[in-house]
Amino acid sequence: MNNQPNPYSAPHQQGMAVTGERAAQVLKNTYMLLGLSLVVATGASWFAMASNIGFVNVWLTIGVYFALLFATNMLRNSAWGILAVFGLTGWLGFTTGPIINMYAQVPGGMEIVTMALGGTAFIFVAMSAIALFTRKDFSFLTNFIMIGILVAFAASIANIFFAIPALSLAVSAAFVLLSSLLIMWQTSAIIHGGETNYILATVTLFVSIYNLFMSLLQILTALSGDD
Repeated sequence: MNNQPNPYSAPHQQGMAVTGERAAQVLKNTYMLLGLSLVVATGASWFAMASNIGFVNVWLTIGVYFALLFATNMLRNSAWGILAVFGLTGWLGFTTGPIINMYAQVPGGMEIVTMALGGTAFIFVAMSAIALFTRKDFSFLTNFIMIGILVAFAASIANIFFAIPALSLAVSAAFVLLSSLLIMWQTSAIIHGGETNYILATVTLFVSIYNLFMSLLQILTALSGDD
């Protein structure tokens, strides 16, 4: 039996809450891996843009995403989990590249992209700050967030077939709200010991950032009248 401590989770003694020092270590590792993941995603997006890669099929995008998400969860307690995180974030960045290229080719398109990036950064900092400075336990939001994400995801899949602009906008608005809450919830979970694996925490935060950016992009495009 392997009694070595798991370096990808904060150690804790049975029956004891994770200490502030341990939670701080998980938070530090999460932010470090999140920063590297954003670099990987940016690099993959730039590569797709520079290579003039066309739009990736939506079903391929979703299928590979869930495969990498499953792999990350299975490998969360090993160094391979970090590579899986980079694979996941790189894939999402790669599939985003053609979308940004499309905006770059229309008047005012890059302004919309810049505003979406700025909005995403502002929301991430704001929601993280709420969790960090209030030190409040937001675990009571768990069911609301998880059910909301499932409903919004199902609606987005349905709209692939129906292509209803109003539904698309509603789904984007829902994802902005849910992703914002998820950032606050995940940060709070780390602080209070509800999440001790920084690999899983990183994936949650990265996917929240990705969904925020893509949803803001959709909303700003609709408001600009260029949709």
